Amino acid sequence: MKSSKYRWFVVAVFFTFMLLHQADKLLIGPLTSDIIETFNLTNTQMGAVFTGALIVGAVFYPLWGYFYDRFARSKLLALASLIWGATTWLSAIAPTYPSFLATRASTGVDDSSYPGLYSLISDYFGPQVRGKVYGLLQLTSPLGYLLGMVLALLLGAVLGWRAIFYITGSLGIILAFVIFFGVKDAPRGKSEPEMAALETQELTSYHFSWQIAKDLFRKRSIWLIFLQGFFGVFPWNVITYWFFTYLEKERFYDQTEILMTMVVAVLILAAGYPLGGALGDYFFKKVPSGRIRVAAVGVILGAIFMTLTMNVPLENRFLFGLLLAITAVFIPMASPNVISTVYDITLPEVRSTALAVQYFIESAGAALAPLLAGMIADAFSLKAAIIWICVSTWVLCAIFFTVAIRLIPTDIQTLRTQMRARAELEQQNMAAGLHNDTAFGATPE
Repeated sequence: MKSSKYRWFVVAVFFTFMLLHQADKLLIGPLTSDIIETFNLTNTQMGAVFTGALIVGAVFYPLWGYFYDRFARSKLLALASLIWGATTWLSAIAPTYPSFLATRASTGVDDSSYPGLYSLISDYFGPQVRGKVYGLLQLTSPLGYLLGMVLALLLGAVLGWRAIFYITGSLGIILAFVIFFGVKDAPRGKSEPEMAALETQELTSYHFSWQIAKDLFRKRSIWLIFLQGFFGVFPWNVITYWFFTYLEKERFYDQTEILMTMVVAVLILAAGYPLGGALGDYFFKKVPSGRIRVAAVGVILGAIFMTLTMNVPLENRFLFGLLLAITAVFIPMASPNVISTVYDITLPEVRSTALAVQYFIESAGAALAPLLAGMIADAFSLKAAIIWICVSTWVLCAIFFTVAIRLIPTDIQTLRTQMRARAELEQQNMAAGLHNDTAFGATPE
C-alpha cells in the first residue's frame, strides 16, 4: 500500500477526480445561454445560481476541514464524489427555476472538499517533493475548464445541457466507488522525514485537537498566508469573469480570436502550476523560505507583465498575445507553494482545517472581486479595472510574502522539533511494546 507505484496510483485517481469535477463545476459557464433559455431567466436570476453555489461552498469549507482531520479522508473524499454526482443529477432533472437554483446551490457542498485530498497526499509524499505533486494536481483547474468548454460546445447543441449534466454526474458516482475501494488512508504525518526510520512500524494515528488548532492560529506566518489568499484571488476572478468581455468590447476581438487567444493562454497558464511547484521544491531544499520566495517572485513578475500586456496598442495583437502568454506562466506559481507552505508549518492532524480556513478566506475575496471590477469598469474602463485590481493585489501579496519569508523558517523549525519528539515517543513506545494513542492531544483511529 505504501509502495511508490501505489502512491502514484492515488495521484492518478485524484487527478481524474479533480479534472472531471472541475469540468463539471465550470461547464455551467458555456451552458449559461441554454439554461437561461430553458427557464426564461434574467441575468440576475442566473447570477443567483452562481452565487448560491459559491456561498454553500464557502460555508462547507470549515466543516470539511474538521471532518477530514477527525475521520478517514479517503472515505470522505468518496462521499464528496458521490455528492458531486448526485447533486449534478438533481440539477439536471430540476423542472423549474427554483428547484434548479436549489439543486445547483447544493453542488457547492462538494466544491469545498479539496483540503482533505491535499492533506492525504501530504502523507504519501514528503515535504521535499510536495510542491511538484500539488502543481501537477492543480493542472486540473485550467484543463478542467477547457474540458468543460469542449463538452459544452461539442455536445451541448446535440444532446442538450441536461444530458451533459447526466454524463458528468454519472462520472462522479463512478469515481466515488473507485475512491472508496481503491484509495487507502495513511497515518497522519507518515511521510514526514522524522518518521522515515519507522516506515515499517505501526504508528499512532493523530486526529484533530482543538488545542493544536488554537496553537496553529497563533502563528503569525499563517495569518500572512491567509491575508495574501484573500487578496490573491482578486486577479483570478477578475480575469475569469471579465477578460473575455474585455477582449470583445475594448480590444474588438471576434469569437474565434477570443477562443484562440484564451486557449493558448490557459494551456500556458496550466504549465505554471507544476513549474511553480518544482521551483518551490528546489529552493525549499536550499532555504526553508524557498517556496515563499518563489511565490513572491511569481506575483511580482505577474504584476509587471500584466501591466505591459494591458498597455500594448490595440493593433499589435501578436505582441499582446505573446505578453499575455508570458504573464500566464507567472500567475499560478504561488498556488502550489502556498499549499505546501501551509503544510510545512502545521501538524498533520490540523492540515485539512488550516487549508479549509485558507480557502474560506479566499472565497470572501472571490465574491468581492467581480463586483469591484464592474464598478471600476462603469466608472472608467475594463482595462483600468483589470490593471488596477490585478497589479494592486499582487503587490499586496508580494508584501505579505516578503514579511512571511522572515517568519516561515522559525515555524518550520518548530514543526520539525515537534515531529522529532513524536518520532522519539513512537520509538520508546515500540521498544516497550506499547502503542501511544493520546500524545499531543490526539485520539486513535
